[in-house]
Amino acid sequence: MRYKVLGKTGVRISELALGTVTFGEEWGWGAPRETSARILEAYADAGGNVIDTADHYTDGASESILGELLQGRRDRFVLSTKYTLQTHLDDINSAGNHRKNLVTSIEESLRRLRTDYIDLLWVHAHDTLTPVAEVMRALDDQVRAGKIRYVGVSNWPAWEVAQANTMAELRDWSPFVGLEIRYNLLERAPERELLPMARGLDLPVFAWGALAEGRLTGKYLTGGTGRLTVQPREHSSAGSDDLVREVVTIAREGDWSPAQVALGWLLGRPGTVVPIIGATRADQMADNLGCVDVALSADQLERLDKASRIELGYPHDLIRDPITVHDMYGEQWQDIVDSRTTVRRGVADELHHPLPRTV
Repeated sequence: MRYKVLGKTGVRISELALGTVTFGEEWGWGAPRETSARILEAYADAGGNVIDTADHYTDGASESILGELLQGRRDRFVLSTKYTLQTHLDDINSAGNHRKNLVTSIEESLRRLRTDYIDLLWVHAHDTLTPVAEVMRALDDQVRAGKIRYVGVSNWPAWEVAQANTMAELRDWSPFVGLEIRYNLLERAPERELLPMARGLDLPVFAWGALAEGRLTGKYLTGGTGRLTVQPREHSSAGSDDLVREVVTIAREGDWSPAQVALGWLLGRPGTVVPIIGATRADQMADNLGCVDVALSADQLERLDKASRIELGYPHDLIRDPITVHDMYGEQWQDIVDSRTTVRRGVADELHHPLPRTV
């Protein structure tokens, strides 16, 4: 396991994070405590040190199981959890990003996790009712109180993350140090705005849904069952089965599993991308961990890009149009423009390799 730095902090994080939405059987497709323990041990033995959970996961069971399993070694891990989604159906204020829910959620998470601090607290989802200023100030108060060390944000639009961190910088509040978003070969929409924003603000990207609820393992092509057959989700319909077949083909070529190919692709994306890997069985976790040894060839990367690329649309296409670049920068840019429009290394590469700022 290799390690990266958590954005503008000095915290070292493993290149893979352990997702624990599968810890607990309350939702009908998760793992019991004994299996969850084996999954955690496999991840820890491989050198992983980032654990991702949420107060909402399996109705709180995920946090409770982790609290029990981490006794005596809690400080070894970068433990993260989330708040926002409703946890008590009889309490309308047990949902949202406002201060009341934040404080209550933290206290409940600390009890379930059997700890007195949370390394990284994620704002789980976008809340149109709570002003950004209230969210950032309330989070900063909890950092100063020692209840949480750092804060991150999940499932927000790029413009609002940028607004929040600019506000935090100007007012000397704790900024978001990470971005958790849905990102995989079947869902590359974050490449339009979220990923460029993350690179610009030096935010590592934690990719949830890295295997698209199992679609990228290829098992559904042959009638396999899993999370999608128990709890269908609309966002899992993004992308086509033709792409999944290409992943399976490339896996055979390299003697890898399809899951390892999909996760290996994420590990190779520009910037800091940390796939969140989850499992319902210990052998699945062992297979996922093997992605760190995947080395995709240039041809294989091009095939995956061709099968999965998206159109960036306006204004990105206009910004990169040769005529626009020529009119903006003059003749000295012609060689660069020609190479980019002729070779076309892929939409994502163009997006993540902007034109130089000096001539």
